[in-house]
Amino acid sequence: MPNPYFRFKQFTIYHDRCAMKVSTDSCIFGAWFAAKALPSTNILDIGAGSGLLTLMLAQKMPATFHAIEKDAGSFEQLEQNIHNSPWNNRITTFHSDAVRFEFPGKYDFIISNPPFYENELRSPDNRKNMAMHDSSLTLDMLIQIIDRNLTQDGSFGILLPYYRKDHFMQLAGEKKFYTLEECHVRQTPQHPYFRSILHFSKSRQPVNPVRTLTIRNSSNTYTPEFISLLKDYYLAL
Repeated sequence: MPNPYFRFKQFTIYHDRCAMKVSTDSCIFGAWFAAKALPSTNILDIGAGSGLLTLMLAQKMPATFHAIEKDAGSFEQLEQNIHNSPWNNRITTFHSDAVRFEFPGKYDFIISNPPFYENELRSPDNRKNMAMHDSSLTLDMLIQIIDRNLTQDGSFGILLPYYRKDHFMQLAGEKKFYTLEECHVRQTPQHPYFRSILHFSKSRQPVNPVRTLTIRNSSNTYTPEFISLLKDYYLAL
C-alpha cells in the first residue's frame, strides 16, 4: 500500500485523499521559486492540492499566503497539512473554483501547477482527470485568472509539460506578460526534457538565460544541482 504521506525536513504532506500525489517535479518547482528572493508579501497558490507548493514557499518566504483548491478530498488534506505546519498563521485556504472565485485582493506572486493535459487519453478516475486534464481549468482560463489577480509589479510561476510551454508562452504574451526565466527538467542526461518551469512578469525586465536541470546522472544518483535545490526539504539529502 502506498505511503499516505511524504515527510520533509520541516513539514509533512498527507496526500492519500488527493487526486495528485507529491511528485519529484512538483518539489523541484516549489524549491525553484522558494530559493528566489522575490519581493512578495502576498502569494496565491492556484489549485493548491495538498498544499505542497504553499508550504515549500512558506518555509523560506516571510509572506502571507492564500491557497485555493476545488476538489473536496484534496481540500481536506490541504487544511490538515497547513494546520499541522509551522506557518499556519500565515496561510488562508479557500475551498472554491478559482475560475469563479472573487479573491480578496491582488497578489505579488502567483504560483500554479495546473492540469497538464488537454484532449488526451483520460483515466477512469474522475478526480484524477480533473487534476490532470484541463477541461475544468484550461491554460487560457488560468492566464485570465492570473491577469485579474496579479499586481502590476507582480510575477507568476507555472509548471508545465515541456511540449506545452510554447503554447502557454503565446497565451501569456497575448496578455502582455513577459518571460523572465525558463528552466527545463529531464530525468537523466539520456532522457528528453519532460517539464518546464516558467516565470513571467507584467513588466519587461532583463531575461535570464534558459536553464536546465537534470535529476539523476548516468550512475542513477542525484545530480549536484538537484541536491543543492532540494537539500533544505528532502530528508535523504
